Amino acid sequence: MAVQHRRLGNHGVLVSNICLGTMNFGWHTSEEDSFKIMDRALELGINFFDTADVYGWSEEHGFTEEIIGRWLGQGGGRRDAIVLATKVYSPVKRKAHLPEVNSDGTSLSAYKIRKHCEGSLRRLQTDWIDLYQMHHIDRECPWDEAWQSFDTLIKQGKVVYVGSSNFAGWDIATACQEAEKRGFVGLVSEQSHYHLDNRTIELEVVPACRHYGLGLIPWSPLGGGLLGGALEKHDAGRRKDEEFAERVEEKRAQLERYEALCRELGHPPGEIALAWLLHNPIVTAPIIGPRTIEQLESAVRAASIDLDQETLDTLDEIFPGPGGEAPKPYAW
Repeated sequence: MAVQHRRLGNHGVLVSNICLGTMNFGWHTSEEDSFKIMDRALELGINFFDTADVYGWSEEHGFTEEIIGRWLGQGGGRRDAIVLATKVYSPVKRKAHLPEVNSDGTSLSAYKIRKHCEGSLRRLQTDWIDLYQMHHIDRECPWDEAWQSFDTLIKQGKVVYVGSSNFAGWDIATACQEAEKRGFVGLVSEQSHYHLDNRTIELEVVPACRHYGLGLIPWSPLGGGLLGGALEKHDAGRRKDEEFAERVEEKRAQLERYEALCRELGHPPGEIALAWLLHNPIVTAPIIGPRTIEQLESAVRAASIDLDQETLDTLDEIFPGPGGEAPKPYAW
């Protein structure tokens, strides 16, 4: 197994090409097992950890950050060993607190960015956040306000880089242009929903990332389990939720071809799905969300899989994209 390290877009920081997502920590994965997964991730060469201030729904918002903070609090150089990313946008409701001002809505106001950054720093038991990401676009908040707030945090040493998530291509362009006007570095990365069966961002988000030098960090790279051996799990009755069953039946013809191809290649479907993403030069690191050590190690194996052009062409046939970058798919 070999994790590689890549630049985050065209920026200087090096991160592992597998990003450890922590959404399951404290939800599907106990704190003890979460610690073991983070320890093993470091052993495997993963130095890129991603979380969000709202993760931890099974207990309360921010609980996942607290788990990571307690892991970092063990010392041993853990904090200096990782590039730590978290997010701001949604309300963070805490059991012991009165409702905060402006907390009920989703926004990127200067008030929220400052307040939520301080909350994340406390929960994570760290002095700084390496990558502070806008979890979603807020088109009602002026960029003057948002960029001034992020710039203040950077000057205070509390944030190093700023990224986006779930932005449209034109949102990325606007954010980067507005940052450039102020002499700021601007966005360094974009987290988008991207996998073999959801390639919509190839129209405009991928070209925008390339043009502005952002690293692309795909979330849900296995399509919520659809690309991780869904047919076998469904037909064997190992996954019984109705929504998943409906998706499997809708995609059965494609999944039969896909899983047959994976058997020919000698790799599990989930590993092939990750390897496909890693063959795209704009992709810095897919975010994996392992619930177990075994799932973590399987994801890391994908980093060593080399897909030849014939295989890539076959995957394009099974899961066709939108037809290229805009406006080619719909204009002359």
